Amino acid sequence: MRILPNRLSLRSRLTLTYAGLFLLAGGLLLAVTYGLFVNQLDSGGSMIVKATRLPGPGDDPDALQQLLDTTYVETQKGDVLTGPQARDWLLAQRQELQSAAAESLLIQGAIALVVVLIIACVLGWFISGRVLAPLHTVTATAHRISAVPAADMGLGERIELKGPDDEVKELADAFDAMVGRLDRSFAGQRRFVANASHELRTPLTVGRAMVELAMHRPDASADLRTLGSDLLALNARHEALISGLLDLAGAENGPIDRQPVDLADIVEHVADLTGPEAESAGVEVRTDVGETPTSGDAILLERLVANLVENGIRHNVADGWVEARCRYADEHAEVVVTNTGPEVPAYEVAELFQPFRRLDRDRVVVGRGVGLGLSIVEAIARAHHGSVTARPREGGGLVVQVRLPG
Repeated sequence: MRILPNRLSLRSRLTLTYAGLFLLAGGLLLAVTYGLFVNQLDSGGSMIVKATRLPGPGDDPDALQQLLDTTYVETQKGDVLTGPQARDWLLAQRQELQSAAAESLLIQGAIALVVVLIIACVLGWFISGRVLAPLHTVTATAHRISAVPAADMGLGERIELKGPDDEVKELADAFDAMVGRLDRSFAGQRRFVANASHELRTPLTVGRAMVELAMHRPDASADLRTLGSDLLALNARHEALISGLLDLAGAENGPIDRQPVDLADIVEHVADLTGPEAESAGVEVRTDVGETPTSGDAILLERLVANLVENGIRHNVADGWVEARCRYADEHAEVVVTNTGPEVPAYEVAELFQPFRRLDRDRVVVGRGVGLGLSIVEAIARAHHGSVTARPREGGGLVVQVRLPG
């Protein structure tokens, strides 16, 4: 039959630790007070070299006068006192010793209490640090995991706490189990993205090829060609939607291959790529670049800048413009894309970063985006430990700023 528990809880260990610490501090205080008291007794008053016994209550009254006459005290200073003078001197010495004892207990005892309190605080700090060290390990590991995006595989770390089977050990094991489940969940999402990249794009590619083949048949009617053009436009929209979803999932869950990158090169390259689309939309694309070094995945960063510029082109007005600037300041790389366009209410700016959110609320239009551009931008920036902010431009349009670590 088991009488004692198979483990001591953290609460029990803390109770026993502080009880032992209190006992140690109390014993130390008692010892210091006793030593100060004895030292005060030894140093208090004049030292008695020799003294005869004073009369007591049981002495013979007839011998009292003779005893008082023969009583003498020789002090350390060499003084010799006899009779009633010696008796008064001894009584004064007793009173002085009592006063010294009271002073020792009150003043020097208080000093001893302060010293023992400081020692107890130091020991308590050290012991509590030892007891709570496993909890600090759990907290530090949680901070490291939360600081690393899932894209950087930060969920692969575990606490694996060694020590007594107490509440902290249970917390660490539960945390490891939770992180393990999250890691498996993200791994499943990565596998899904890889499979969906093939399974979703292949049917659309085949469908586009079949529509183009039917449209280019010699006996194809005008109605068939018109229907084929509409189907190709709808197919292109679905391809853009799937590509955007895969880019969004990849930015949030895929590993980041970090390499040195100059954002100035990316901005210039994106401006060249979007030139034909901007020309057909009647929008001017401007660039203002300087050396802007950072580190990250060049393909994802190009997608980030391209989405900002393309959004500026597609959501613009006739004879409008889009300006892409990049610079390095305050140990951060910044990309700022400004565009003219319709007025954007300030309270609706935050909604633009949500998937499938548009100002016009239109989910069917073919010629515009699919509502994932800024969502992908925000996901890519987060994966690179950066941030995205947007605000309405005075006169219409948006100003979007991306800050990345330098």
